[in-house]
Amino acid sequence: MAEEAARRAVAELPLLRTSAGPRDREGWAPRLKEEYRALIQVCRAKPRRSGSPVRREQQARRQRLVPSRVQRRGHPVVREVLIPVTYPSTAPEIAIPELDGKTAKMYRGGKICLSDHFKPLWARNVPKFGLAHLMALGLGPWLAVEIPDLVAKGIIQHKEK
Repeated sequence: MAEEAARRAVAELPLLRTSAGPRDREGWAPRLKEEYRALIQVCRAKPRRSGSPVRREQQARRQRLVPSRVQRRGHPVVREVLIPVTYPSTAPEIAIPELDGKTAKMYRGGKICLSDHFKPLWARNVPKFGLAHLMALGLGPWLAVEIPDLVAKGIIQHKEK
């Protein structure tokens, strides 16, 4: 059942062709263009009420994509996507610092645990997967399980309450 849902989700997402990472000067720009096109295509296919612009921060060992809006409907949302230097061979990480220490499925610093389900899937599909796949197949299922559990336990609440 879960495999079938994952296959349907992958079928809706555009697959990427360029196998270049941040270290590859000539190939990185075309890879980023593919990533942006895939994200735009997904956003147009499934319109949302409000989007959050993303700013990019360059660091020595990785690149961070940081949404400018941090809260949505009272729940914490993704703070940053950490792109390793070995990307796309290595899957990116997602951090939600507001939830640090509130769930067992999280590492220090608020990085969510994707190692059991998403990272093997990423490894089998390098370089075809990108950030849109990370959001749909990694973050989406994690949020679908963890956020309702945290709300039920009373650990996080709607801002309205």
